[in-house]
Amino acid sequence: MNIPSDLKYTKDHEWVKIEGDIATIGITDFAQGELGDIVYVEVETVDETLEAEDIFGTVEAVKTVSDLFLPMSGEIIEFNESLEDEPETVNTDPYGDGWMIKLKCSDMSQTDTLMSADDYKALIGA
Repeated sequence: MNIPSDLKYTKDHEWVKIEGDIATIGITDFAQGELGDIVYVEVETVDETLEAEDIFGTVEAVKTVSDLFLPMSGEIIEFNESLEDEPETVNTDPYGDGWMIKLKCSDMSQTDTLMSADDYKALIGA
């Protein structure tokens, strides 16, 4: 299982890559494996400002639909539109081309609440 050490993680199985005040967010390799074949990614919150833990979208797999929770407060500034035509990219490249949103963070201190790769490995028993 792939858990890059340069990313931060949430208990809801999202990964966060911080660059300045912009966070790129997606779901982890563990999460996509648990969901199975992803057939649809829906994010209708672009240009909205949301609080941490708010639902920003959903991932639909063959057998289930799962909510996506925002790891930090801020404005959603971009959705990975390539996922509209190729949602399976989340399965094949969850940390690369399978990213979901970019967030302009409103409170950078919230990064302190995110997990390290080691903490996330402990959470999932890896």
